[in-house]
Amino acid sequence: KYGFGSVGFNFLISAFGIQWALLMQGWFHSLDPTDGKIKIGVESLINADFCVASALISFGAVLGKVSPVQLMIMTLFEMTLYAVDEYILLNVLGARDAGGSMVIHVFGAYFGLAVTRVLYRPRLEQSNNTSNYHSDLFAMIGTLFLWMFWPSFNSAISHHGDGQHRGAINTYCALAASVVTSIGLSSLLEKKGKINMVHVQNATLAGGVALGTAAEMMLSTYGALIVGFIASTVSTLGFIFLTPLLERYLKVQDTCGVHNLHGMPGIIGGIVGAITAAVATEEVYSAEGLRHRLAIVTGCPVSRAASRAQLCVSLLPSGWWEEPSWVLF
Repeated sequence: KYGFGSVGFNFLISAFGIQWALLMQGWFHSLDPTDGKIKIGVESLINADFCVASALISFGAVLGKVSPVQLMIMTLFEMTLYAVDEYILLNVLGARDAGGSMVIHVFGAYFGLAVTRVLYRPRLEQSNNTSNYHSDLFAMIGTLFLWMFWPSFNSAISHHGDGQHRGAINTYCALAASVVTSIGLSSLLEKKGKINMVHVQNATLAGGVALGTAAEMMLSTYGALIVGFIASTVSTLGFIFLTPLLERYLKVQDTCGVHNLHGMPGIIGGIVGAITAAVATEEVYSAEGLRHRLAIVTGCPVSRAASRAQLCVSLLPSGWWEEPSWVLF
């Protein structure tokens, strides 16, 4: 029953959201102080698309319970909060999140879950939230397109050169592991060994979500395969066991299962990115690689830290202080 709404409202949110996203991100990132104008380029359009993606993720949680006007209001507020969240995470804290595991997926998923909890409808007809042969077929086509283009999604705004190269390769390996894992688990846990198309349409993409933060880092091929396996396992088990529990005990009606595809794999992605960045060394990345990929200043006692906001011992000018002081870069 929600098929027309899911396609049509997606179109509406995308067209409306990208306009507001260009303004919001422009004010935070592209505003030229000399003339007061927002400079827009290809990367600005890509980042605006990423911003709208978080709203589309949230829409998956509230599908079937909101009108077009309500969706536009939700998108307006979410785009604003997204820009603030992105600025704090990337500019203030100095984190690296090229594929948006934290900024896009986690934010979009839990924003949508919060909205759907507020809009809880105890008598919502669950028979409306089912699929048929044709809807599953068209949804599977969308999954295939996402699977093919996810490597470019994770590497689009990575540092040009090695970073983008690693981003595409790591994401591809993680996605491949996700497909094998999700189909195997679905067949193992479903009745009579049948494969559930919901798992194939969603959990096969969990590896791409979980690798968003660490895609451009030296994760290695086997590391990407492990991340894809873990993310797909968590996603598939979430669809089978966790989604019914969320609705029964927390009154969270997650129509499209965004918690399983975007929420939990996004958290995994943030953890993987933090661990991978924490063990980064100059021997592996080189001094230039650390500056470009991880924004780490070498030569400091904590050069293995994961962000630009790191503490380095620095001697202040003579007469200002008598002992070494910790300076936050």
